[in-house]
Amino acid sequence: MNDFVEKMMFDPKWYHYIIIILLSPLSLVYGLFMYLRRLFVEKKSFDIPIVSIGNLVVGGSGKTPFVIALASRYAEVAVISRGYGRKSKGLVEVSQKGTLLCSVEESGDEAMLMATSLPNASVIVSEDRTKAIVKAIDKGAKIIVLDDGFNRVDIEKFEILLEPKAIKNYFPFPAGAFREFWFMNVNADIVVKEEEDFVRKVTLEDLSAKMLLLTAISNPQRLDTYLPPEVVGKIYLPDHAYFDENHLKKKMQEYGAETLLVTEKDRVKMQDFKLPLSKMKLKLEIKEEILMQIDMYIKTYREKGPQ
Repeated sequence: MNDFVEKMMFDPKWYHYIIIILLSPLSLVYGLFMYLRRLFVEKKSFDIPIVSIGNLVVGGSGKTPFVIALASRYAEVAVISRGYGRKSKGLVEVSQKGTLLCSVEESGDEAMLMATSLPNASVIVSEDRTKAIVKAIDKGAKIIVLDDGFNRVDIEKFEILLEPKAIKNYFPFPAGAFREFWFMNVNADIVVKEEEDFVRKVTLEDLSAKMLLLTAISNPQRLDTYLPPEVVGKIYLPDHAYFDENHLKKKMQEYGAETLLVTEKDRVKMQDFKLPLSKMKLKLEIKEEILMQIDMYIKTYREKGPQ
């Protein structure tokens, strides 16, 4: 069922359109609600530059590696995320200037990946982003990078909106993967398109002769482009799912695999596993013009204050 829904949202076939058409009235209502919300919710301004990295499409647009690439450029920066997939609630400090303060179960996989990838930054997760911003300021942050912040319409911020290279279903939820109407991209300060404004660079490490792909990411078929021929099988789990080590051992034996091939997002949930791993590392190369625009926003904000 999960596979059917993901294909309907990201790569629909003719038979998916039966469901899409049936759900389209609900999509219209949902899209209108999100449009009105954006019009009437009052924005709160903070005395600090806030750069939001977001998207209109659910999952898989490169937000996490973009956040990592951006936050690594600055000092005294705090990354704020909701902490999707975590087993905790409320505000949790994941790291303070690179020092880890919690487990991956408390932080969620994406937040832990950001914390371990950013030794000079702090990471906070919270459903209430406003509360997290106040905490980050109290802890000495001078710049906020807001992960998945485009739909946080109650916060004044500089909007970076990521768009995938190809979009096949433009319907809002539940008929499609859009969180709002697609034309809401006009609210972004910069729209950054994959393969035009940024490209993904994937490197593979510790490969073996027989690898079993294991991943719990949205739209996992997007990894197919990067897979080596030595992959003997694939295990797809729902986005942010946690893993059972004994189950994975049995699956490796079933496929005759020597190692599990995992993404960095998946690997942070396997720190204590005694399983041989091959790694798929993702890095974004972002156009210098995009980075310069963000630098200019931060510089101007510091010189003149909120615009």
